[in-house]
Amino acid sequence: MSGKVVLHYFNGRGKMESIRWLLAAAGVEFEEVFLTKREHYDKLLNDGALMFQQVPLVEIDGMQLVQSRAILNYIAGKYNLYGKDLKERALIDMYTEGTIDIMDLIMHFPVEPPETKQKQLGNIEQKAKERFLPVFEKALANSQFLVGNQLSRADVHLLEVTLMLQELLPTILSTFPKIQAFQERMKALPRISKFLQPGSARKPPPDEEVMKTVKEVLSHLFK
Repeated sequence: MSGKVVLHYFNGRGKMESIRWLLAAAGVEFEEVFLTKREHYDKLLNDGALMFQQVPLVEIDGMQLVQSRAILNYIAGKYNLYGKDLKERALIDMYTEGTIDIMDLIMHFPVEPPETKQKQLGNIEQKAKERFLPVFEKALANSQFLVGNQLSRADVHLLEVTLMLQELLPTILSTFPKIQAFQERMKALPRISKFLQPGSARKPPPDEEVMKTVKEVLSHLFK
């Protein structure tokens, strides 16, 4: 195992995208090994790299980490993106789980049947505007960051998920000025700015080709 951080996943967002975001925010360079065929997944299984027979898989510090939340926790702790004490960490975790709730809704959207897509989009918009975004707007009322006085993983996840929301619903932040201002501050950070540039490891929204690859590689889940 090399000393470099290596990500094993599809050439798409999914559960790995937040990991890419967090590594980028921490200034950590990484390599990616894309799963394009069933054999790639089978080899990881046979090598004993997938504890629960699932990806994403991240090779870091001599370990093979699986389970996206465990991976994110490790990266956040290692690179000082997890608050200054346990109380801050608890707040960061709560905000993070809120962003993950929205991301999960958005990630399921591309596989929605055509006849239910509009209904699901309305569901995403309603939940975001009524349940989640007001919480973040309030938290940013008198602070540059969600928790404490320094950047944390919660900030990185919030930027990621609000950009995802705007891809589906371009005007969704129109009544959330604090979040809009937060976005601009975050996008101006050099490491974040670099990740937002064309040619970075950031992935576009999933398309049919990515979904086709996922279904081929993880064929056992789509039987």
